[in-house]
Amino acid sequence: MRDFGYERAIEPEQAVATMLAEPDAVFLGAGTNLVDHLKLGITAPGLLVDVSRLPFDDITERPDGCVRVGATVRNADLAAHPVIRARYPMLSAALLAGASPQLRNLATTAGNLLQRTRCPYFQDVTTPCNKRTPGSGCSAIGGYDRDQAVLGASDQCIATHPSDMAVAMTALDATVRVLGADGEREIPLVDLHRLPGTEPERDTVLAHGDLITAVDLPALDWAANSTYRKVRDRASYAFALVSVAAAVDIADGQIRDCRIAFGGVAHKPWRAHAAEAALRGRPATETSFAEAADAELAAARPQQHNAFKIPLARRVLVATLRDLTEQGAR
Repeated sequence: MRDFGYERAIEPEQAVATMLAEPDAVFLGAGTNLVDHLKLGITAPGLLVDVSRLPFDDITERPDGCVRVGATVRNADLAAHPVIRARYPMLSAALLAGASPQLRNLATTAGNLLQRTRCPYFQDVTTPCNKRTPGSGCSAIGGYDRDQAVLGASDQCIATHPSDMAVAMTALDATVRVLGADGEREIPLVDLHRLPGTEPERDTVLAHGDLITAVDLPALDWAANSTYRKVRDRASYAFALVSVAAAVDIADGQIRDCRIAFGGVAHKPWRAHAAEAALRGRPATETSFAEAADAELAAARPQQHNAFKIPLARRVLVATLRDLTEQGAR
């Protein structure tokens, strides 16, 4: 067992400064992902900087109409919050679809965004994995690939991002607030996570020492007509094979606007820009929904054993949009 140091951060600036002074330090929130990695030998930091007690546990409505979610808000508290349930039901549903009640009572907003892939090769230190050890190879390519990506993958990595919450937040055009070496900045959540490219070890655009302090959800009135649908191998405590977060604004049978994101299909939560563009101004019909799904999935490149994800994603999107259309008409 490797020894490591522990320091509890009292203020955000102190947490960032401590990280910047220690190249092998990592932030510790709830630890639901990090502790697993310590046990498996995936990571061996020299210092844990505990940020779980920083004052980021509030959910507040801002003067501009947005809702600010603190980085340490627990998943269970966020899912149950009356403002989230009323204004962003897709987010509440996504949170409740993730993990187990015990984990949701502990896991945090920032930690959920930053959880790492559950690819079995990444978690098995006896196998080559470019994400864990750059340049070693990708065992999933030509191996067990059923759960892997069909969109945005590279010849270096075909892993998928595991978060449900991040899919809903991506669809909502959320913004991540970050404190780093140069002060505060904002990052659109759709730009937070990376596709693997030639650097699959980099999950996000964050630099060492960057601390997520909050996530801002935009004032989007019609996001009340939204939902999250997740297809998985068992009813609970399982990661998505395919999931869809969607919100639609429908008037007189026409789609005025929409927000869509897929989970379980890519290295990051996949914002479905092509599907959205294909839907705007179109009639809210199954034909439109199917054509939009086809427009988005045209770029899919499946592996040997996960081609089923493409028709599955198509069916899930069509069913989700159909349900929202019926819901919006009531």
